[in-house]
Amino acid sequence: MSSRSSNCIFALDVGSSSIRSIVGEILPNLPLQIIAANTTESQGIRRGQIFDQDDAGEAIQTNINEIEQRTGGKIPSFIASVGGPHIQSITSRGVIAASRADGEITDDDVQRAIKAAEAVSLPKNKEIIHVIPKEFIVDKEKGIRDPLGMHGVRLEVECEVIMASTSYINGFMKAVEEAGSSVSGLVFSTLAASEAVLSKRQKELGVLVLDIGGSSTGLCVFEDGNLLSASVLPIGGSHITNDVAIAFQLSIEVAEKLKLKYGMACANGGGRKEEINLSEFGDEKSDKKISRKKLIDVIEARNTEILELVNKELKKIERERLLPGGVVLTGGSARIPGMEEAVKKELHLPCQVGFPSRVEGIVDKVDDPSFATAIGLLLWEMKENEDKGFVLPKKLKIGNKFSKAKKWFEGLLP
Repeated sequence: MSSRSSNCIFALDVGSSSIRSIVGEILPNLPLQIIAANTTESQGIRRGQIFDQDDAGEAIQTNINEIEQRTGGKIPSFIASVGGPHIQSITSRGVIAASRADGEITDDDVQRAIKAAEAVSLPKNKEIIHVIPKEFIVDKEKGIRDPLGMHGVRLEVECEVIMASTSYINGFMKAVEEAGSSVSGLVFSTLAASEAVLSKRQKELGVLVLDIGGSSTGLCVFEDGNLLSASVLPIGGSHITNDVAIAFQLSIEVAEKLKLKYGMACANGGGRKEEINLSEFGDEKSDKKISRKKLIDVIEARNTEILELVNKELKKIERERLLPGGVVLTGGSARIPGMEEAVKKELHLPCQVGFPSRVEGIVDKVDDPSFATAIGLLLWEMKENEDKGFVLPKKLKIGNKFSKAKKWFEGLLP
């Protein structure tokens, strides 16, 4: 890999259930080439928090070792995802006076306005990972994407400020470092997934990316090409698995297999009379049979709860039933049969499963909504390499914190 490593970028998506690493190669005039991908089981991480540093470090090291064996070389650093219930997002506004006597807005003015928006009172044990402009305002004229070259006295910017747990970031970086690599940058996992599954038109129309992970569900709402809102719900696919395990007195492993093979997120009359023999899952109660109807009822009940919470988030930003681009599903639980129908029923919006796009190479290995975040990380990093910028945490001393305004907005749109 050494001869091509300068053209390669590396991503690490660590969740509560799985760890995914992926390698992409940047070639002239071609889409990003996926050349290696690896998935292993996650350990030591629960509900977006590292509760066992040794187990987490060992699981991350196992994954990194395997991807390095496949690529035939040492991976120096990864751009990595960060997600889970500890993620918080607020809207902040920065206001400055134009610096030039003639009132022309300069790049320096834009950077100062964004810097002012960043100056928020942080909750205890939180760090900023993104400061993303949503709109600029010049002398009360709203809805401006790029104010460079305009004239005015007062420049304002409204930003989405996304924060993550300091303890999680420190623990995660330590685990990666102990594996012999390092973290070059952090991206909110659902924001990364959005890069892989959304088109420019969807972002313009108004769309929700719903990333249903193991322990949490991430939401990113886009409108007019910009990020409108980001949030995380402390409930995800593992809660569905736990419900199945409790309802039928099964192990977590059997419950997960049962959920994926026979479960449905929305009944629609399917499997109402069928019985499932648990012997096919290697359960110790080999003669036990359960009703598929009851299985679907258990899954549907928890899934409805998740979607009701999602709808509450849409109500908060006044976008309930008002997103023409609909809902794009990512994450492992997007694969549960009937999930699209359940979303349409509960949210009253169009819905589709989001598969990663705009990449080539071994796409058959990553053509799955669970790989959306990992591929999105690569696409995000590729933009960074092109200096089309994203904001890194202060403690990750890599590049400039703020990019040029024009390139910033190019970076937000595919």
